[in-house]
Amino acid sequence: MRIAGMVLAAGIMIFISACTPTNNESTPTASPDTEPGTETTATYHTMSIDELANIVSDDDQAYTIVNVHIPYQGEIEGTDANIAFNDIEALTEALPDKNAPIVLYCSSGNMSEQAAQDLVKLGYTQVYDVPGGMYAWQSSGRSLVNSQ
Repeated sequence: MRIAGMVLAAGIMIFISACTPTNNESTPTASPDTEPGTETTATYHTMSIDELANIVSDDDQAYTIVNVHIPYQGEIEGTDANIAFNDIEALTEALPDKNAPIVLYCSSGNMSEQAAQDLVKLGYTQVYDVPGGMYAWQSSGRSLVNSQ
């Protein structure tokens, strides 16, 4: 019985760690546009909740803010679009040029991290992921809105 409990606890820890986003300041992702032998590394960056709150409160039009969480569970006020993290075609169609600053978030950070990696692979240069996403937003005392 004791061994079964330890196995269960280990399984839960592995599951939680697999669903938890990394908190890297930037994560390198290989760029597909390089010639063999001249590889460069493109990166996406992380953005804190406070940095995102400043962008939202300043109504900074320079940033495109996208909620990539599915299914829809609300959003941060000031969000420009709600597009599923795994619908890269719809995401790229909704985004400005590849050099424009883009902020991605989801509920916890996992889906936005995946979408950020995909965009960097496609050549986007200013991609920001918000680790902790809507959970961290709410934990900071801020609220979500429901636009649907």
